[in-house]
Amino acid sequence: MSQFKLHPEYLRQKERQEALLAAQNHKTDFYNGIYDRWENPVLTRDHVPLEWRYDLNPVTNPYFMERLGVNAVMNAGAIYLNGKYCLVVRVEGNDRKSFFAVAESDSPVEGFRFREKPVILPSSGTSGALPLRRQAALPLRSLPVPDTCAQETNVYDMRLTRHEDGWIYGVFCSERKADSVNDLSAAVASAGIVRTKDLDTWERLPNLVTLRSPQQRNVALLPEFVDGQYAFYTRPMDDFIETGSGGGIGFGLCPDITHPVIDEEIITSPRRYHTITEAKNGEGATPIKTERGWLHIAHGVRNTAAGLRYVLYVFVTDLREPWKVIAEPSGFLLAPRGWERVGDVSNVVFSNGAIAEADGSLWIYYAASDTRLHVASTTVDKLLDFAFHTPADPLRSGDCVAQRCQLIDNNLQYLGKL
Repeated sequence: MSQFKLHPEYLRQKERQEALLAAQNHKTDFYNGIYDRWENPVLTRDHVPLEWRYDLNPVTNPYFMERLGVNAVMNAGAIYLNGKYCLVVRVEGNDRKSFFAVAESDSPVEGFRFREKPVILPSSGTSGALPLRRQAALPLRSLPVPDTCAQETNVYDMRLTRHEDGWIYGVFCSERKADSVNDLSAAVASAGIVRTKDLDTWERLPNLVTLRSPQQRNVALLPEFVDGQYAFYTRPMDDFIETGSGGGIGFGLCPDITHPVIDEEIITSPRRYHTITEAKNGEGATPIKTERGWLHIAHGVRNTAAGLRYVLYVFVTDLREPWKVIAEPSGFLLAPRGWERVGDVSNVVFSNGAIAEADGSLWIYYAASDTRLHVASTTVDKLLDFAFHTPADPLRSGDCVAQRCQLIDNNLQYLGKL
């Protein structure tokens, strides 16, 4: 056996990380009757394995410097697979590039550990599947530089769908820029598609094409066929950042996911003036099938003097006609609070993953300020009650006051004071 030494600082950092991974999570004292917030983030940059960040060889790294730093861990697709709670999380390096990695745990709220390596994602020009595999150790400077014109500049925010066709699909944002040195204008965003059976080996399919939308983001695949076709929730966009003429969350059908083309998008949950969705909105976690309809956890964005504010909101669509909204309660479900508001992009919560269990338990994984990943817990029944029995937004202040006064009068009458 070859002899090797470990840097003393590695041992200290490893001990700290093991303590972090073993820490128990607890519910906070936050209460609104709808869901519980949990105290500790489930994933942060400090959860990322040391082997992904440091050169462990004291000869080539005598000061134990972080060679490939990690800035943030956020925006995870979520699925329960083989007895594990699995998160396909967005990891952002210090270089601003994001990649996907799988973290899993026996618990939905703590103890998430990353698999040995990040996801090896085939480029959209690659056919077939690429397995996660070991390779001979090479100096970092010896690694080949890929053809950046043939691959994405960046990838992020994967939604996971266990589809009735037997595959687990991942739909994510694929960002491209042919000339990333001389052209500093905005990139082009589209929906990349991969599929897998085990979250280890991924097959790349062509990117989604929506004929009436030049760019796409926040796309999710419904778990079931609709009229024998694959059903996508989309977010039409005129350019990389602004939705422009895009009116909200769209819906479209595609007959063949190996040649994914959507001819027509129907706006499902529209943007509305002076609401939480005024600037833009987008699908969050993959919709959850319930007895009363498809349950959606989406995000809404409004502009403020301090910048964009992202919140989560709920709506329900019809089981047979999933482009039709049948319940959309007023206001947000979850907004950033306290130190959740602090991070790389402040005042933001964002979710693209939730796990609904057979007993009705529901775990919502949400990122805080594009920096770390949290969890909130509730039940499907609670969210359906919230969706169907919370009044809709009447859209005008006077009507909102009347709505609130009606609630007060009902309570006074119940208490025998009216």
